[in-house]
Amino acid sequence: MKRIYNRLAMVAIVSIIFMGCRKDDIILQPEEEQLPPQEEVLSPEEEEEVLPPEEEVTLPDTVTSIVGFYLLNEGNMNMNKASLDYYDYTTSKYRRNVYGEANPNATLGLGDVGNDIGIYGSKLYTVINASNKLEIMDVATTKRLKVIDIKNCRYITFSDGKAYISAYDGEISIGQNSPNGFVAEIDTTSLTITRRVEVGRQPEELAVVDGKLYVANSGGYSPPNYETTVSVVDINSFQVINEIEVAPNLHRLRATESGDLYVSSRGDYYNIPSQLFVVDTKEQKVTNTFDIPTNNLTIVDNIAYIIGSAFSYETFEWEIDYRMIDIKNEELLEGSFLPKSVSDEIEMPYGIAVDPLSKDIYITDARDYVSPGTLYCIDKNKTVKFTVKTGDIPAHLAFVYKTTTINK
Repeated sequence: MKRIYNRLAMVAIVSIIFMGCRKDDIILQPEEEQLPPQEEVLSPEEEEEVLPPEEEVTLPDTVTSIVGFYLLNEGNMNMNKASLDYYDYTTSKYRRNVYGEANPNATLGLGDVGNDIGIYGSKLYTVINASNKLEIMDVATTKRLKVIDIKNCRYITFSDGKAYISAYDGEISIGQNSPNGFVAEIDTTSLTITRRVEVGRQPEELAVVDGKLYVANSGGYSPPNYETTVSVVDINSFQVINEIEVAPNLHRLRATESGDLYVSSRGDYYNIPSQLFVVDTKEQKVTNTFDIPTNNLTIVDNIAYIIGSAFSYETFEWEIDYRMIDIKNEELLEGSFLPKSVSDEIEMPYGIAVDPLSKDIYITDARDYVSPGTLYCIDKNKTVKFTVKTGDIPAHLAFVYKTTTINK
């Protein structure tokens, strides 16, 4: 576990996150807590690190049906710096800003705040939150196929030829009168919105289990009046049929092979801590709770890999650790999945993915949120395979399989 104690530094970091529209971690500043005048700081443009478009990064002894992955860099709000990188397992080359290279006529690049990524069939989908759009590309070339306007869109999942996208359906602003969000259904052949259903306020991640769509509602724009439920949508009727009570300010939601859901709560940043909950979709209720902060997680082969990073206004500390859960036995395992050399080096852990075949762990460091981040590759024995610089705020990763040929 790693704790950062400098009160002033932490307030500054939280301010950067909030003003930079880290909308997935909305934190209200207490009225009595005011930032002191700050020393002169270079602008992001003056500090910007220039990286080459391509870099060779060797991934040794890898035999797999996965040929590479795309990494979506969020980029800070109002800067149109969302970008897409690609790592090719076969050539060991890491290519930066592949979307910009393939789409030179996209004047604003990929857009403002890349919030999620997914691959379904031959298409690559990126959810660009502050640009209010779903950008759809050819997965082999990253050339734009279509843009679908969706206001304040957040996350994406897929099932039976459809894509499902959660959306806040409101302006990016704090307030008690924000509208309920919705989920849009998109046909992945025609690339058109076919249906939409209203859910709770500020819906976040979502998953499909046994013909039902589960959506984590946050209410993050209106603290302390957070949402506390997971909406259950029957896909046939596309109507909400249940609300499962969980905890305030929900965020992450992952389905297991057995049909359970792992759902994270960000708490209220004061008295209610971040926690992780197990929801039984058959019983439609919470059946287990893990008292660990959960900012991000991924599940591969009955193991949940968890980045625990949570901020508290009570202690003015970030609590950061890296845990694993045996989801078959619902048991929190001892120790970290990262070597200490890496966990000590990471400034702000952000994105995580695990190669389902090799079990290589990919974890990103957002650093200061305004300059290039870092991607680490660690094997299952905690050996560092490589590190590489990314775009700003590296966050979301999608693996590409051999069925698709990527243009080199």
